[in-house]
Amino acid sequence: MISVVSPVFNEEESVEELVSRITSSLRAVQESYEILLVDDNSSDGTLDIIKRIRETNSRVKYISLSRNFGHQGAIWAGVCSAAGDAVVTMDGDLQHPPELLPKMIAAWREGNHVVFMTKQRRNTQRHWIFYPSLAFYWAFNKLSDVKLSFGQSDFRLLDRRVVNVLTNIPEKRQFLRGMVEWVGFKQTGFEYEVAPRRHGVSKWALIHRFSFAFDGLFSFSTMPLRVVLVIGVIMAIGSTLYAAYEFVRGILATYYSGYVSQESGYATLVVAIFFLGAVQLIGIGVLGEYIGRIYSQTKGRPDFIVREQELQGTVDSE
Repeated sequence: MISVVSPVFNEEESVEELVSRITSSLRAVQESYEILLVDDNSSDGTLDIIKRIRETNSRVKYISLSRNFGHQGAIWAGVCSAAGDAVVTMDGDLQHPPELLPKMIAAWREGNHVVFMTKQRRNTQRHWIFYPSLAFYWAFNKLSDVKLSFGQSDFRLLDRRVVNVLTNIPEKRQFLRGMVEWVGFKQTGFEYEVAPRRHGVSKWALIHRFSFAFDGLFSFSTMPLRVVLVIGVIMAIGSTLYAAYEFVRGILATYYSGYVSQESGYATLVVAIFFLGAVQLIGIGVLGEYIGRIYSQTKGRPDFIVREQELQGTVDSE
């Protein structure tokens, strides 16, 4: 059986087309399937439309979260509740083409445990987010042991064995793209053309992108701590050498009347103070990110809370 998990948030204009296109694609491969829609506490009529669709299509199931837990939290809620032998995750805004599902399923049948989809560069290069994304993937691959290809998205297929491994890892705020790569197994990927958004606006604001990037970097690398340490050591060595240099100049100015010691300028002093202060604050901030993740982990709060759900229904192929 195939489970298709799709998080939706204020997608009342897209959800019916989403279900229709997923259904058409899965009928083409004659698989038993379920479509699991995760409503991330939408404020419009998304949940009501999902319930109405379910009245005529028992393969459609849903989870409604108690509040907005974010895109990754909604995906994780669906993955944890999916019953399929393979679980496909895809966004609910139709920018992940459902027509690629047969290709992904065929690759899974060939023995791949993970089938991931990457955005075509020619599509992303036209968008302002291209260069920040490129910088993130470059930094992530340099700073961590996990390597991600540019343009990976949450459009992927996971074999049940991979899902079981992921759901048994007690880590909070999982960075799924990194975790899927980290667990290993046989993986393959395809490029896809990002479809233009036909309804509504993106819910993935710039602040969410930065938070997502920080989660990835701090979840898979301790290199930021080492970088701050190296900067601190370099600055300590430099300041010691500079102090020794000034001490020697002072001695020479004291005992040799022809040698004039140059007084340090006010601007130099101010720049040095602010620079050292900035480095210290960066170090405290980096350390705080790791401590914050430890604090979040020890509290044991769930990544999502279900308000209501309906997971029963037909899954057999037609």
